[in-house]
Amino acid sequence: MGDMLNEHAGAEAKQPRTALLALEFLLLCVALPTVIILYRLAPMMFFFLWSAALYTYVVYRRITRGRQTLRGLWRWSEVNWQNLRPLLIRFAVVAVGMVLFVYWYDPERLFALPRHKPEIILPIVFLYPLLSAIPQEFVFCTFFFERYRRFFPTKWGMVLASSVVFAYAHVLFINPVAPTLSFIAGLIFASTYMKTKSLALVSIEHGLYGNAMFIIGLGWYFYSGSMQG
Repeated sequence: MGDMLNEHAGAEAKQPRTALLALEFLLLCVALPTVIILYRLAPMMFFFLWSAALYTYVVYRRITRGRQTLRGLWRWSEVNWQNLRPLLIRFAVVAVGMVLFVYWYDPERLFALPRHKPEIILPIVFLYPLLSAIPQEFVFCTFFFERYRRFFPTKWGMVLASSVVFAYAHVLFINPVAPTLSFIAGLIFASTYMKTKSLALVSIEHGLYGNAMFIIGLGWYFYSGSMQG
C-alpha cells in the first residue's frame, strides 16, 4: 500500500514539471518565433538566436547535471569518413537540386553573389558556420533532442518535430522559400544528429548547406532584406 502511495505521489510530482516543460516548449518554439514574425523582427535574428542559444545552453548544462562534457557535446569522433562520405554525397545531390530550383524559380538570383559581390564570399564561408550554423544546431538538435524527448518518444517523431520547429523559426523572413527549404534541411540535419549525436558533424553539415545556399543564390530568401523586396 505504501509503495502504491509513493508511486502515486511521484506521478503527481511529475505533472507540474511536465506542464512547465510544455509551457517552455510553447514559449520557445512557438511564441517567440510568432512574435518575431508578427513584429517583423528578422533584422534582429542574431540577437534572438544567440539569446536562445545562451538560454538553452544553461538549461542543457543543468539538466545533464554536468555529465556531458564539452568534448562529449561536440563528439568529434563522429566526424570520420564513414559518416562524411554519405553526408557529402547527399550534399552534392541536394546542391544540384538547389541550382535547378533557383534556375527555375528565380533565375536572376542564380549565382548572384559570385557575380555581383564576390568579395563577401570568403567572410560568409568562415562566419556563417560559426555565427549561425553552430547555435542553430545546438538549439534545434542538441538541446531539443535532450529536453523534449518526453513529448516525442520515437526517434523519427523527434526528427519530424525538430524539423517543423526549425522551419517555423524561418517563417520570420516572410517568404515561402525559407520555411519550405528549412523544413527539408531540418529533416536532413535532425536525421544526422539522431544517428550520431554529434554537434560537430551536424554543424559542419549545416555550414556546407548554408554556404552553398548563399553562393547559389538562395541566401537572399534567408536575409532580412528580402522582406523589403
